[in-house]
Amino acid sequence: MNNYFSIGRMVATFGLQGELVLRHSLGKRSALKGVEAIFLEERKNSFIPYFVQKASAKDHEHAYVKLEGVDTKEAARKLVQQAVYLEEADFKQQTAGSAPLSLLGFTVQDAQEGVLGTIEEVIEMPMQVLARVTIRGREALLPLNEQSLVRVDKKAQVVHLQLPEGLLDIYLNS
Repeated sequence: MNNYFSIGRMVATFGLQGELVLRHSLGKRSALKGVEAIFLEERKNSFIPYFVQKASAKDHEHAYVKLEGVDTKEAARKLVQQAVYLEEADFKQQTAGSAPLSLLGFTVQDAQEGVLGTIEEVIEMPMQVLARVTIRGREALLPLNEQSLVRVDKKAQVVHLQLPEGLLDIYLNS
């Protein structure tokens, strides 16, 4: 099975020929160069490929995208608010190394508890970045900030954390 990584969502239509505006978290201006298809999750865990006809960068978090077979504003409007995913190889090529989203799939290791799990989602909030990790069958949101982040080993794909005392107890002892 392919691994799909969420990069953002379609936020608006653009023009009359079915173009869409993609808001992404790739951490850099991106025209999706080299990406043949994006995937939209129309139903839970059902990823439908849409072939990219052309794409251009608008700014560091938006891109204009024209998809094959989406030729009218009405057809494009049906895709607005859909989450957009890339296959793993495209995701790794498109994501800036400094973007928090690039940590998806990394192993989380705490200084006290050891290996906790794998980062399944990165949630970027205005003043905080959180990593969603499943620890012993329970979902936990771990802060990735200067207080908790010790270092990131990109080669070994490990995020080393020093979590605040008691944080894991909240998730594991409830």
